[in-house]
Amino acid sequence: MEELNHMDKDRIKGKIKQLEGKVQETSGKLTNTNSDKIKGAAKVVEGKIEEGYGKAKDSLRKSLDKDARTP
Repeated sequence: MEELNHMDKDRIKGKIKQLEGKVQETSGKLTNTNSDKIKGAAKVVEGKIEEGYGKAKDSLRKSLDKDARTP
């Protein structure tokens, strides 16, 4: 049950991916490279989706844990 108290790894990976995307997007803006801007923006969106998936898993775990403790 200790595992249920920790943030889901998908949430963490999603946040990291968003940060990487923002850095790539900013780099593309500074160097005027459209492909980096687009790839960076796509990575941000991908990270948000992954984070949302992790949040949903956390919510489900909490709900299941609560139900398991209810007699």
